[in-house]
Amino acid sequence: MPGPLTTNELIDRFNQTYGRPAVLIARAPGRVNIIGEHTDYNDGFVLPAAIERETRIVAAPRDDGVVRLVALDLGRETAFRFAGVQPSHEQAWSNYVRGVAAGLLAAGYPVRGLDAVMSGDVPIGAGLSSSAAVEMAAVQAFSAAGGFTVPPAQAAAIGQKAEHLFVGTQCGMMDQLASALGQEGHVLLIDCRDLSYQPVPTPADTAILIADTAVRRQLASSAYNERRAQCEAAARALGVAALRDATLAMLAQVDLPDVVARRARHVIAENDRVLETVAALQRGDLHKVGSLMAASHASLRDLYEVSSLELDAMVELLTAQPGCYGARLTGAGFGGCAVALMAAGAVAAAIPAVSEAYRVRIGLNPALYPTRAAAGASVARI
Repeated sequence: MPGPLTTNELIDRFNQTYGRPAVLIARAPGRVNIIGEHTDYNDGFVLPAAIERETRIVAAPRDDGVVRLVALDLGRETAFRFAGVQPSHEQAWSNYVRGVAAGLLAAGYPVRGLDAVMSGDVPIGAGLSSSAAVEMAAVQAFSAAGGFTVPPAQAAAIGQKAEHLFVGTQCGMMDQLASALGQEGHVLLIDCRDLSYQPVPTPADTAILIADTAVRRQLASSAYNERRAQCEAAARALGVAALRDATLAMLAQVDLPDVVARRARHVIAENDRVLETVAALQRGDLHKVGSLMAASHASLRDLYEVSSLELDAMVELLTAQPGCYGARLTGAGFGGCAVALMAAGAVAAAIPAVSEAYRVRIGLNPALYPTRAAAGASVARI
């Protein structure tokens, strides 16, 4: 995967585009979820880490309520006014920023217009939250231009609302929270009910290996929203506010359609796996972490039915590598990435071995790259 433009290159592109100097650079990372999939919109627990891939926005404020935005990686540009801002069908890529602007305005912040250029190296549609990276970078850019500060939890909520209202994806808030709150060297245990979080150190001799299957998926597709509706139906039948409050014993007492019961069984057990993983990390039991990751993938494949031929193959190949503690699909599924927890010294040999085996088996060229847990969104003056 090509590297991002340097900061100086981004600033030069801004100056060339707008004929005036940039004054700020905002950044926000993508995220990888170690475990806890499809639990966030069920008020459950998740364990993501911000990654060393990010979206950056170089900008300068305007005083006329207009945003002009150039997406360098897409070769696209757009402009919109704050007054009556609506989603754009023609420039759908810009709806994340439009939605953030609308959310900040609705929250009463003194938002100023922007001239901006945007670039990043979070792969789009890979399950690494490129959309949340754009949203959280946009919050940082607008806040710096307007001279205000948005608390991370509110920033995440504004990003989530942008996805709901401007993009059409009924996502939870894990992606935005991880991008906003990431800490170097730590995964984040996030309680998606009250948005409390706890940094959990990752062992120094381990690495996170992300494996992009080269298969893209559209999150706004009916399959994601259908599963969310099935979870809500299960919670209603169980008489709980969300599946976070349910147990497997409770589920056994209720007569549900088979597909709804399977969705609920995944979510209930996945919440338990997240908490077990945190406990295992805290005591340094990486083999237990790996077995929990394997169980998570099997549940996502068999009960939640969001895996794929390519994801299953990638997880199998990663798991077979020396030094791999465990692997699973990460993100919503239907394509995208797998994640593995590995001994740091084993990564260099695993990358070419898995890449070649995957090419032979699937016929696609994957992208594998190690990452450390990275810092969350920030902004700086130029």
